[in-house]
Amino acid sequence: MNETMNLLLNRRTYRDFDENYHLPEEDLQQILTAARQAPSWMNGQFYSIFVIQDKATRKQLVDWNPGNPHMLKSSVFLIFVGDLHRTQLISEAYDRENFTGDSIEPVLVATTDASLALGNAVTAADSLGLGSVVVGSIRKHSKEIGELLALPEGMFPLFGLSIGKPIVEMKVKPRLPEKAVVYYEKFTPYDFSLIQEYDEIMEKFAEARETKKWSIKFTDYFASEPTMIIDQLLKMKKLFNS
Repeated sequence: MNETMNLLLNRRTYRDFDENYHLPEEDLQQILTAARQAPSWMNGQFYSIFVIQDKATRKQLVDWNPGNPHMLKSSVFLIFVGDLHRTQLISEAYDRENFTGDSIEPVLVATTDASLALGNAVTAADSLGLGSVVVGSIRKHSKEIGELLALPEGMFPLFGLSIGKPIVEMKVKPRLPEKAVVYYEKFTPYDFSLIQEYDEIMEKFAEARETKKWSIKFTDYFASEPTMIIDQLLKMKKLFNS
């Protein structure tokens, strides 16, 4: 198995970092360069990356999101935002109209581009002997974070990434059975027993932070009333009119 495949197949999430470890500037630059080299629709690169090193800023993020103290304790925290501001500037420069708010498509494109960049950043960090954890829950405070980062119209927070030197070894987390995820040529129904089997696998994996069965966790999540926070932010940023 080559080195890249080994990194991908053994990727783990780390939440405990050495607070005294200083991430070399060269390593940070390699991670950012790798992220920027990710695939992008039409090479549009509809995202931006904010490097958050200031302790006060990171403490504020933890105050809003206390379940993720690693945002302060890691070596660096990156925030990936969807960026349709850049294309708005380009439209203005050419005196052309910009209809990004008339469809959800630009938001999906920007989210996809940012996700691909995030994946590259995670793999780059792994290759440097570092650990990382993706933080999607920052979207719960999109408005506040938008103000904290002085985001202009057209930018919206998507997810964060804590990077640092791990101090706790983690096991590779089991994934859903292949038959529940991978299809050849067309959709083929699968028996719910595959989900039940995965519940059992995850119970045996016994990750301390999990208090519910995998299936119940998401049943409860999607049974809750949506907060619509990101919807409100997109309307505020004039990116989603409907």
